[in-house]
Amino acid sequence: MLLTLANLVTILRILLLLPLVLFLLQEGNPEYGDAMRWAALGVFLVMAASDALDGYLARVKKQTTALGAFLDPLADKLMITCTSIILAIPVTAVEGFRLPLTVMVLIIGKDVLLLLGFAVTYFLTGSVHIKPVWAGKASTFFQICMVLSILIGPELSALWEPWHLLVRSIWWTTAISALVATF
Repeated sequence: MLLTLANLVTILRILLLLPLVLFLLQEGNPEYGDAMRWAALGVFLVMAASDALDGYLARVKKQTTALGAFLDPLADKLMITCTSIILAIPVTAVEGFRLPLTVMVLIIGKDVLLLLGFAVTYFLTGSVHIKPVWAGKASTFFQICMVLSILIGPELSALWEPWHLLVRSIWWTTAISALVATF
């Protein structure tokens, strides 16, 4: 059975990418104030939670599928790539928390290199086996934390001044974890 409950949750996560991107693109629009960033945060939280949920469902119900093994990391990559690009562009970045271009390039570069590796392996062998490793899972975890820390940045920095420093340390931890996951 291709469309297991876990796969449906993953497909929902992919479909939520459109509202996430639309909300993030309106973040700097003064007409909406902070509403679009908060809407993006809500959608992102649902997407992050569903990432954990689909894996849990697949393992507990013993419904792991080749489709799920392909779609789950794809959903992760799309979510993180879109948010990283949008949060690094000056016009759509969260004010005071613009993601450094270097961090964005390292995150996306990791995924591009892995994709190229999969493509070369497929063309040489005729098959590819996708198996998550701890470094990739850690990298995804840090990427999710990075996006969340940016989206809640303005409010938390108003409450706790060192928040900017914490967010910057999360950026660079995320970048380093992406490098580690590449090798």
